[in-house]
Amino acid sequence: MADSRYPQGVPMMPVCGDDAEARQRAMALATLIGFEAVDMGPLLAARYLEPFAMTWIHLAIKQGYGRRFAFAMLRRA
Repeated sequence: MADSRYPQGVPMMPVCGDDAEARQRAMALATLIGFEAVDMGPLLAARYLEPFAMTWIHLAIKQGYGRRFAFAMLRRA
């Protein structure tokens, strides 16, 4: 998170929480530091984000990718 710049695009930062105003502030902060903030809705969505984080950890540590990669959201035009 210290350096969100990637030549291939903008990494995504999913955000969830039950307080809609706080979620919007967190998304604004994520955007400010260079991420594409993705609103995941209520805190219930955290159950989807935790395995997603474990996927990143598995790739970084077990698969040897290191910590210099991020996930991005791609959209079709």
